[in-house]
Amino acid sequence: MVRDVVIFDTTLRDGEQAPGNTMTPEEKLQVARQLDALNVDVIEAGFPAASAGDYRGVQEIAAQVRRPVLAALARCTDKDIDLAGEALRPAARGRIHVFISTSDIHLQHKLKIGRDDCLELARAAVRRARRYTDDVEFSAEDASRTDLEYLCRVVEAAIAERATTVNLPDTVGFALPAEYGEIFRAIRERVPGAAGITLSAHCHDDLGLAVANSLAAIAAGAGQVECTVNGIGERAGNAALEEIVMASHVRPQVAAFRCNVETRELYRTSRLLSHVTGVFPQPNKAIVGRNAFAHEAGIHQHGVMQNGLTYEIMRPELVGVPASRLVLGKHSGRHALERRYQELGYELDEATLAKLYDEFTALADRKREVLDEDLLALLHGRFHDAPEVYGLAHLEVTCGSTPASAQVRLTGPWAGERSAAGSGNGPIAAAIAAIGAVVERQIEVLNLTIQSVTPGGDSLGQVLVQVRVAGKSLSGHGASTDIVEASARAVLHALNKASYADELEDRSLNAIYLWGV
Repeated sequence: MVRDVVIFDTTLRDGEQAPGNTMTPEEKLQVARQLDALNVDVIEAGFPAASAGDYRGVQEIAAQVRRPVLAALARCTDKDIDLAGEALRPAARGRIHVFISTSDIHLQHKLKIGRDDCLELARAAVRRARRYTDDVEFSAEDASRTDLEYLCRVVEAAIAERATTVNLPDTVGFALPAEYGEIFRAIRERVPGAAGITLSAHCHDDLGLAVANSLAAIAAGAGQVECTVNGIGERAGNAALEEIVMASHVRPQVAAFRCNVETRELYRTSRLLSHVTGVFPQPNKAIVGRNAFAHEAGIHQHGVMQNGLTYEIMRPELVGVPASRLVLGKHSGRHALERRYQELGYELDEATLAKLYDEFTALADRKREVLDEDLLALLHGRFHDAPEVYGLAHLEVTCGSTPASAQVRLTGPWAGERSAAGSGNGPIAAAIAAIGAVVERQIEVLNLTIQSVTPGGDSLGQVLVQVRVAGKSLSGHGASTDIVEASARAVLHALNKASYADELEDRSLNAIYLWGV
């Protein structure tokens, strides 16, 4: 039987507590709006007692994000609960989430109280939270290391005080799936009233089992799962929202649950969070990692070209990724090479393709990834030292407390100089936008690396950039003591290559089957 499971997103609370993930109230609101678009059921907006900024963040989200339930965390103290209740006052649907440690190791060494004291604090906290809202969640922190008989007593006390959701967290990522699921079965069987409330799972990834434990809890009767975008969170992180959600979509007969999440917003949400925090998921991260739908091995590439299901258990479009990506490298096969040449506008005969493939494999042994400019160079001859069609005559940028803007003047295949202005989220972005306006071409920056060439405060900076222009990926480099100028020169270098590639293609329109045209 397939059950509905509530998706409780704690990216803005537990996720933000990880080093490097701190967000301003404005950034939290931006992410909350995207979580709303993702259609999660509950957004834990923050911990109001933690700081004035967290209080304001919860308050602003409560006022402006109306559809989902908005939760605020509080310890089992009057002050915390009152601050949470006040911060949630503007919310259309507010929930106070109170928590206290229940394991003996936490009671003895962290809280320094006994089991009976903990029980009374839990009762009083739920009772006080009910003054502000009928939707109260109680969490028994470190439940997976709590004596089971005592855990049952605590849960029974929370239910008696009319908690509507009880969370049994694997706070330190200690549990294995079988034993974590057994905790939920035991609570259901032994605690009076447990059938009338929602049990929730909240898992950490210290042993890499957060998602597996969450799925085990659902299988054992949990009606809510607490998770974060990209799996961010304290230490090794939390259960990844995107992995739990897609498990229900890819394996519905086995997972046996469904949720309301709009899967096509998963990738967009992941990217937004990454840009806000500056912390990006590892390339091999499931669902949203850079390599999740990328293929380099020739056998895999050939299979995916015939039918994506051969090596992809979900369509990339289903999670918001535009398409699968065939990466050209030393493991790529002839079919992938031929396809990329076709995408660049070339239909090659067998002899030409065979010769190109030999040179391609030799090049791929020396390069991590072969770009379009490399393929064009193999076909047409080297053009890394492309003629300078575009040159930088003048660059002026303004940045600081206002959005960055730039003015550029370029020389080019026209008489004199041309100028244009551009803006962006930084001086480099603004300069690139201005260059794009002058040359009237869309410039998509795929990668930009800045490194110091010489030591000292007046160091020469070198910029390596990879851009996509007119469907081709090209690299460029530039150097200057000013990194904005170096970036502009790197982009112009790539544009010069693009211009030269276009010229070579025009020359070869009637001779594309010849080698070395």
